[in-house]
Amino acid sequence: MGNVKASRSSSRSASSASRDRLSATLALDQPVSVVPSVSPARAASLRKLGITTVRDLVEHYPRRYVDLSAQVAIAEASIGQLCTIRGRVHRITLKRPKPRLDIVEISLVDDTGLLMITCFRQRWLMESIHEGDLLAVAGKVEFNYGYKRMTNPTIEPVGEQRDTGAVLPVHPATEKLSAKMVRRLVANGLDIVRGLLDPLPVALREKYRLMSRGSALSCIQFPQSMNEVAQARRRLAYEELLLLELFLMTESKKRSEGHHPVAHVVDGAHTAALMAALPFTLTTEQEKARTEMLAALAKPSAANHMILGDVGTGKTVVAAFALAAAADSGSQGMLMAPTEVLALQHGKSLGGMLAQAGVSVAVLTGSTSTQERTQILGDFASGALDVLIGTHALLEDDVVGAAVSVVVIDEQQRFGVDQRARLLVKGDAPDAVYLTATPIPRTLALALFGNLTLSYITQRPHDLAHRTTKVLPRHNEGEAYEEARAALERGEQVYVVCPLVGTSTQQRDERSQATDEPDEGYHPLVAIEGDQDFVGDNAAAAEQEAQRLQEGIFHDWNVAVLHGQMPSADKQEIMERFRTGEINVLVATTVIEVGVDVPNATVMIIEDADRFGLSQLHQLRGRVGRGELSALVYLISASRQEAALARLQALETVDDGFELASYDLSLRREGDILGNRQSGASSLKLVNIVRDGAMVEAAHGDAVALLEQDPTLSLPEHQALAREMRLVFSKDSAVSGG
Repeated sequence: MGNVKASRSSSRSASSASRDRLSATLALDQPVSVVPSVSPARAASLRKLGITTVRDLVEHYPRRYVDLSAQVAIAEASIGQLCTIRGRVHRITLKRPKPRLDIVEISLVDDTGLLMITCFRQRWLMESIHEGDLLAVAGKVEFNYGYKRMTNPTIEPVGEQRDTGAVLPVHPATEKLSAKMVRRLVANGLDIVRGLLDPLPVALREKYRLMSRGSALSCIQFPQSMNEVAQARRRLAYEELLLLELFLMTESKKRSEGHHPVAHVVDGAHTAALMAALPFTLTTEQEKARTEMLAALAKPSAANHMILGDVGTGKTVVAAFALAAAADSGSQGMLMAPTEVLALQHGKSLGGMLAQAGVSVAVLTGSTSTQERTQILGDFASGALDVLIGTHALLEDDVVGAAVSVVVIDEQQRFGVDQRARLLVKGDAPDAVYLTATPIPRTLALALFGNLTLSYITQRPHDLAHRTTKVLPRHNEGEAYEEARAALERGEQVYVVCPLVGTSTQQRDERSQATDEPDEGYHPLVAIEGDQDFVGDNAAAAEQEAQRLQEGIFHDWNVAVLHGQMPSADKQEIMERFRTGEINVLVATTVIEVGVDVPNATVMIIEDADRFGLSQLHQLRGRVGRGELSALVYLISASRQEAALARLQALETVDDGFELASYDLSLRREGDILGNRQSGASSLKLVNIVRDGAMVEAAHGDAVALLEQDPTLSLPEHQALAREMRLVFSKDSAVSGG
């Protein structure tokens, strides 16, 4: 009888524990106001930090840690050493050596000596720190003016405790909510979710020897050692990636639900004829990309395939086989390009090869005449036209095909999510092929586009002419223009790319005098969207620059201007005159980034090059050296900052776009790598694509395996994971396929 009572008691205890774990899990998504000490006023302050739920609070990770276990005495701190020092404030003073520059200077002492702390533009420290306070400061020790010093170190009040093993977390805070109060609220939040269920399947936790979710949250928020921080971050970062990959893949599959995607014929007559029509043989990489793309098209589900290739690697030729496969399958294809220049170029080059393969092609742009447009739309609607190439004009409501089964989007990063989606609804879940010359390393591509299959083309089909890139400070730009004059005298042609900011030459010269100006305006790797120049169109700046050059250094030659705000007909006329050599110098905005192919152009001068990202500079310089003549690219830097110049100088020695992209990523802060422009990326709080490349690959592979085993994640062991995925991405319900 006693055993029966014990059994019942044990059962009730287990049931109670289960209910407690469920309650703790459900508490994650309760309003943050349920957390003890979160008053209405504090809830309002938390909202400014993006915290509205308990989940947001417990995932409000420290931005840094003060590791008291690594502390040293002031006398023992080595110059140049990164360390933590604990001491008492002897004096704190505010200095203002010039207007709008506040400097707080703190004298910190311990039993062994004096440390001077200098804090720029942190006047608020005068109110939060007082003489006699005990502080822990973490930073690099320097020596100047006779004292050991730290400049802008991490500063944390530590009280009187002497627990040398403590690691103090420092959370992002607000003016009305101190880091100390945030730390207290986070601890209260952790208390009410203690014992929560773990969404990761046991098999995956065992595979990678990961700590539980509850332990990871506790260890990352209030660690006992920096090793605990590393292990907790490893667990939580993997979870972030796995959830993102699963979400991207499941969202991609939804494109086929309720539709009838075409399982394309990929070895038909048109495809074979196109291969025979090529005036060259595909490279090994091009053939591999073609095979991978056609394999994706042959499946009975909607394909999402991206071809990534550096400038001049022949991505578009590979994509032409997708359009031929559409014709072989009795359906139609569409190709959208970001500019009219590029669309017309595709119509001429690809259109000619497809025509030889028996595939009918037309080009539709904003400048297509009304009569021609009516004819094209009629043929497309009736099915008489196999392939339609165009610009944003393809997105118009009256552009309707008879049976669109393939959509190719060239330079896909230049289109917004909505624009890509509008093209995809032109067919019944058509297969999508995305092309990009923005060199995205594989790990970044998987994190951004985990729902895509990928093909890389890294080698150019033929060796381009030798191209040299040189970085020059503003005061030495005369060297670039002298080389440009020499090229013009040889009968060659020149590009001058205008600065991104629409300032006058005088203003730029004045800016170059400011050696302490921050290098702002630096743009992310994959942040180009829309049919515009990189940042606005700066038409006026381009026209002013063209006039200045025509009247000055290039007065003996014909100078013209090209920018995105010009009418299409004018742009075409300028480009044709430049191609034929009638125009010697083309002053342009970044509208020339794609679609401009003039082999006689051998010199490019890019003003204010420090305002561009490396990848875009690489694409811009791809406009020269496209023939047999050697080329010169000059990057004029208005900034004298060592970091800005070092970043540009990478282009002097590296000519591979993917290598440059990896270098570009290594220079970024973690938050800059995955921007909010890409839906879903905002869920990655702990992931660094450069550092966590192996983790990205692992999470991607695990997501593929999970969905192959359980496509709907409905098995008991996967239900918690599915629920977590839905909750995390409830605000990011539409992630683009490209």
